[in-house]
Amino acid sequence: MEVVGWILVIACFIISFVGLVYPIIPGVLFLVGGFLLYGVFFSFADLNWWFWVIEILFVVLLFGADTVANAFGIKKFGGSNAGMWGSTIGLLIGPFVIPVAGILIGPFLGAVIAELIVEKRTFSEAVKSGVGSLIGFLTSTVAKAVIQIVMIIVFFIAI
Repeated sequence: MEVVGWILVIACFIISFVGLVYPIIPGVLFLVGGFLLYGVFFSFADLNWWFWVIEILFVVLLFGADTVANAFGIKKFGGSNAGMWGSTIGLLIGPFVIPVAGILIGPFLGAVIAELIVEKRTFSEAVKSGVGSLIGFLTSTVAKAVIQIVMIIVFFIAI
């Protein structure tokens, strides 16, 4: 039973990293799910109150990093709120329309299309917003990966 427990915990951790490139997968929930599965299969006694406080703060940081990096990237390159929404929609739809490459093309095209249609921007301004959304997405992905690695390290320190 111990082996099954570890397989499930590690599978949750791996799925959380898959969620970095497929945003439809709630990566942070799988990460926390791995912690909870450890408690169920082994013991919650190893995961004391300071562990949960630290991990909850990291979860809040994960959500914040995603939002702030995307908004910063788009705003830095002259984009609008419409570009930000278009980027988010493109990020969710892109991987399903164009597997693998859609994760990069989706946010870019979403921001460009939103800027062209909603904000009536010129093509070059819309493309700049698209580049900003792509940079924001890549920045947030790296930040979230680092935060998730730190969360897993804290988990292993706690147990």
